[in-house]
Amino acid sequence: MRHITLIPAVTNIQFVNKKAVFFAFSVLLVLVSVALFAVRGLNYGIDFKGGILIEVRMPADADLADMRRSLSGLGLGEVALQEFGAPTDVLIRVQRQEGGEGAQQKAVETVKAALGNGVKYRRTEFVGPKVSEELFWDGVYAVGAAIIAILVYVWFRFEWQFGLGAIIALIHDVLTTIGVFALFGLEFNLSTVAAILAIAGYSINDTVVVYDRVRENLRRYKKMPLADLLNDSINATLSRTVMTSVTTLLALLALYFLGGEVIRGFSFAMIWGVLIGTYSSICLAVPLLLHLDVRRGPADGERAEASAEETS
Repeated sequence: MRHITLIPAVTNIQFVNKKAVFFAFSVLLVLVSVALFAVRGLNYGIDFKGGILIEVRMPADADLADMRRSLSGLGLGEVALQEFGAPTDVLIRVQRQEGGEGAQQKAVETVKAALGNGVKYRRTEFVGPKVSEELFWDGVYAVGAAIIAILVYVWFRFEWQFGLGAIIALIHDVLTTIGVFALFGLEFNLSTVAAILAIAGYSINDTVVVYDRVRENLRRYKKMPLADLLNDSINATLSRTVMTSVTTLLALLALYFLGGEVIRGFSFAMIWGVLIGTYSSICLAVPLLLHLDVRRGPADGERAEASAEETS
């Protein structure tokens, strides 16, 4: 049986020797992302701007595309639809209208008139600015707590140098993801926050795999130059890293093109996250160890000699 091989099992790509290029590129990406966020801002969805939530039960399986076309032409601004449980249940989100409660009620009546008869309205809620602000800060706290937890885990599992390198790469991934959303004006909502948390998990998983090989080689080859040791560690795990990324991307591309409008933003964020997470794990997290004074454990032969001396 023949196996598909995207990357040869044995490679000798000099990643660490190109660290200056990678560092410069990453700094540029982060600066551009921060500038885009500051100048253009994010296209916040209803979750963060406030709006109207209407849960309806249609008399037959809902045609979301037809409903979306019908409701988008009502002049109510952003309208998002999502299947909610059964195929007949739909969650409709309409952006907050200018004005007070009367304006929100008028928008609800407009939606009801467009949907016609035979529709059951299971609930209608108004998400005000205060709730939206709380949702926004809850999302920020969730991402921050995840980053801190990852730092503690990597620090405990390896050493503080590894934890610091992993967190720098992770912050790089999060900031550049926000920059991409600001650049293209994509809707930023709670699904995007969930995607960022998933990106953090995926990125740190890749990083930990390479770091584990680095730690193993640090104990095995005490006299090998650190740059060569880091290169060997990256190359030893490169095939696994690339194959994992490619198979994940295949699933995400299917979701992006076939999953519909509801999860398109989530899928796009994940696609970018897999690409930038793979890059940062290989080209950023590991080369950073050169500048963090990583400790070497005793080589296997030296451990054996020390053990023999203690026994004698």
